[in-house]
Amino acid sequence: MRTLAIVAAVTVAATLLAACGAARAPRSEPHADAPHWAAPLGLAKRSRTSQSCTEFRPTTKRVYAAVVLRSVVVHKGVRLTPRDVNGYQTVLGVLGAHLGRHCRPLLFHVQLPGPPNGRTGWIEARAVRIFAVSDRLVVDLSARRLVAYRNGRPRLRARVAVGAPQTPTPTGRFVVDERWLLADPNGVFGIAALGISAHSDVLHDWLQDGPIALHGTNEPWTIGKAASHGCIRLRNAEMRRLLPLAPAGTPVEIVR
Repeated sequence: MRTLAIVAAVTVAATLLAACGAARAPRSEPHADAPHWAAPLGLAKRSRTSQSCTEFRPTTKRVYAAVVLRSVVVHKGVRLTPRDVNGYQTVLGVLGAHLGRHCRPLLFHVQLPGPPNGRTGWIEARAVRIFAVSDRLVVDLSARRLVAYRNGRPRLRARVAVGAPQTPTPTGRFVVDERWLLADPNGVFGIAALGISAHSDVLHDWLQDGPIALHGTNEPWTIGKAASHGCIRLRNAEMRRLLPLAPAGTPVEIVR
């Protein structure tokens, strides 16, 4: 998948990064407009065929991601387009499928971008391309630890910083839907940020309703603490290891 041009995405994408800060409102977050660009989706080059009568339900070893190909209306008038509000390709987590004759998928049951968190809907099969994903992330807020799995086996364990008590990290099942690289590895968001489909449960007046991300940091002393506005921070070295383990469509389970 090709990388998006930085010129097209940097302004709107700054709102995602702004919402990940630690100490100030998003409109004044320092370096929220730091140079950054969209990373490739990281998905397999070929989509999975649908001839085996699979119902596309997630397992601990394999899930499916849907990349939106054309504008389509889903759940209660929600319209999805090939590009999201930040100019990134629209990526959805797949929860199942409605199959027709000869096991051909007619509809896919997908996770919808929030807010509110937890919305799902059905989308026409012809409006998306399906990819298999073998990665999975689990974030334990109480332990302040992230585990990245590939093919059901842990590949990375990392301590993280989580949301402060007044701005907690939301719990639930989400999906990686944006991947951003930062030009300055010493900036407030470290080397990269993974946008996920979660939004803050309390920051409703923030830009884009407080989107949540996993990202690096230039404040490694906050790792292991409840210190953010809801985003999940990793040390830069571990964020560098996480990026190839979290292609677009990777499920993210956040538990307390």
